[in-house]
Formats: sequence, structure tokens, C-alpha cells
Amino acid sequence: MRPIFVVTGLVFPSDLDEQFVVTRTLITGAAGFTGHYIGQLLAARGHEVHGVVHEQLVDPIPGVARIHEADICDSAAIKRVITEVQPRHVVHLAAIAFVGHGDLEQMYRVNIVGTRQVLEALSSLGEPPASILVASSANVYGNAREGALDEASPPSPANDYGVTKLAMEHVVSIYRPRLPLIITRPFNYTGRGQEPQFIIAKIVDHVRRRAPTIELGNVDVARDFSDVRFVADAYSKLLSNDEAIGGTFNICSGRPVSVREVVKLASDISGHRLDICINPQFVRSNEIRSLYGSPALLERTVGPLAAISLEDTLRWMIDG
Repeated sequence: MRPIFVVTGLVFPSDLDEQFVVTRTLITGAAGFTGHYIGQLLAARGHEVHGVVHEQLVDPIPGVARIHEADICDSAAIKRVITEVQPRHVVHLAAIAFVGHGDLEQMYRVNIVGTRQVLEALSSLGEPPASILVASSANVYGNAREGALDEASPPSPANDYGVTKLAMEHVVSIYRPRLPLIITRPFNYTGRGQEPQFIIAKIVDHVRRRAPTIELGNVDVARDFSDVRFVADAYSKLLSNDEAIGGTFNICSGRPVSVREVVKLASDISGHRLDICINPQFVRSNEIRSLYGSPALLERTVGPLAAISLEDTLRWMIDG
């Protein structure tokens, strides 16, 4: 019988046998929100996890065996780390991931040039990794059409973040002949530890503080929300699946939920009424009205994943 590992609230069967070969895996952006979860899960599944961080950390990262400090935009620094680690697998998460980030030059530099530096360093290895997962975003789809978006939907980004991610995907295409690359397009996801600049984390923060009101923008926009633990599981399974190489995959629930519905659900779970105040400054002129995806290709490739309902995610975050 295989041992069982409990990782951040989810129970995962271990992929380890009594005798096994450790798989060395490198995660860029390991100190970020997603990095904390994927690092723990991969460690539980037998990976020796190495994490790349932008600046020195005081505290360790759960699941990460060794932390390497490097700016991914510094070609010499990231090449030095990759040459030292010689990773079997790579998860490239490092990016400016907030749509409203104030420094556009930094966003373009990190998301596009930084990715190119990582891929160039990986392509210079004597033995390339078995798989490299690069996290893009569903923002590349923009607001071109309504309905469920699949991977064949034409990209039409409506903000700078989406533009940088689509450009990053084109950079990846340059390296596809040389490297075993996988692109993921995660839709909105959340969980414990996410910064309150993101919508669900902001709502949870307000109900946990018992704030009487919350200032929001357009509460009738609908998004496809997933749990970060679901995303980590999907990434882990894509990373170890040969059929995923060369593919692009939506990471999503397939169900849109409006911001207004999220506020009501969080209020019901917490027992605290949170009144909405619309702040015109928070309403984006290029707001995407409805954005949700089809997980069909992901499920055909890796099989069914353990779904986590939005209600369970909110309860986990509020109780935490």
C-alpha cells in the first residue's frame, strides 16, 4: 500500500515506491503564491525541489530542498543556477501576475525577456529536461467572444498583462524544436496565502475582518474560479505526462461565477453581511465581461482531476 501525504489541506496518494530515483525539479517563482503549493505537492510526489527566487528569503519555502537566488532577466545568473541544478523537470512560474501592476516596463521585461532567458539557459544544457511547464494565462483570450473558451479560441488580449503572456507564448514557440515544452493557461484561481489585491482574496479578507462594506468595480463580470490546490495537481500531472509535451492547456473549472455571487457566498459561509459599494475607479474600461474555459483537453490528457467547489475553497480560506 502506498503512503499518503497531506499537502495544504488535500490528501494526495504518494507516487513513491520503497525504492525510487529522486527526480530533481526546478521551480522559478518558487516563493510566490502558486510556487508554495506546487513545491509542496511535487516534494510529496518524490521530487527534489529546487526553487529560484528573486531576492534572499528569511524563511524556508515548504517542500523546497534548496533555494537559489537569481533574477530571471539576468542571463548569467539564471544560466548559472540551471547549470548547477541540472533539472529533470522545470516549472516556470516567475512573472508579474497582477493585471493592474503599475510598472509596465517591469511587466514586459520579466514576463517576456525573463522567460526567454530561462529557456535559453535550459537549451544550453548538455541533456535537456524531460519536461518544462511554462505558465501563461487565460488573459490571452481577452473578450473576443462569449461562451466556453477552448485552446483553439483565437487570442485577443485586452490588457497589457495578456499581451505579455501571449508574447511569452510566441517566445516559447521559438524553443519548441529544442525543448519539451508545455504551456498552461490558468483561469482565475485562489486559495490561502493569496494577496488581497486579487478579487477573491480581497473579499475573504473583508469578511474575516468583519468589515461592513467592500469597494469593488463591476460586480456582474463572471470569471472561472479554481482552487490553487487543483491548479498544483494539474501542473504536477502535466509535468509527468509525455502526451502533454508540445501542448497548450486550459486550467479551469468550466463554470463562470459573478463577483456578486462570490460576495454572497462568502457572506453566507461567514455569517457576516458584506455590503457592496461600487467604486468607479475600480471599473476597468476594457473589462472582460465573461471569461470561462473548457477543461476538456486537460482531462483527456491527464485524466479526471479532484474538483474542489468554490464553496469549499471559500470555506477553507475563511476558516484559515
